[in-house]
Amino acid sequence: MFQGASSLSLDAKGRLSVPTRHREVLIATASGQLTITKHPHGCLMLFPQPEWEKFRERIAALPMSAQWWKRIFLGNAMDVEIDATGRVLVSPELRQAAGISRDTVLLGMGNFFELWDKANYDAQEARAMQGEMPDILKDFSF
Repeated sequence: MFQGASSLSLDAKGRLSVPTRHREVLIATASGQLTITKHPHGCLMLFPQPEWEKFRERIAALPMSAQWWKRIFLGNAMDVEIDATGRVLVSPELRQAAGISRDTVLLGMGNFFELWDKANYDAQEARAMQGEMPDILKDFSF
């Protein structure tokens, strides 16, 4: 299970250095193989290969009424590999789709990661924190 936030910067070629605490697990469980695709909230999702395969099967099984969502998730998916120095290349197309230029936030979301443009993430998180707590969380004890 991946959790926690990391502030990271992409290099000039669009490569992201995977934090060491996650890198070791990704190499052990997915042989360093990841898939990156669009997320409907304006970020990118990074899946270890075994988790991507489960997600891909669920998306591929959706009915024709969800064809555009199949296109968004599957049609934009790119397979990448952690290189010898612990980096993955985020394609220009995916960086542009998520508005990512340099400064990012990588969030562990359980079985996958979200990659956000830092300014976009900070703004959306601030809006969420100022808004109402969802009903499902109102009876949750902290």
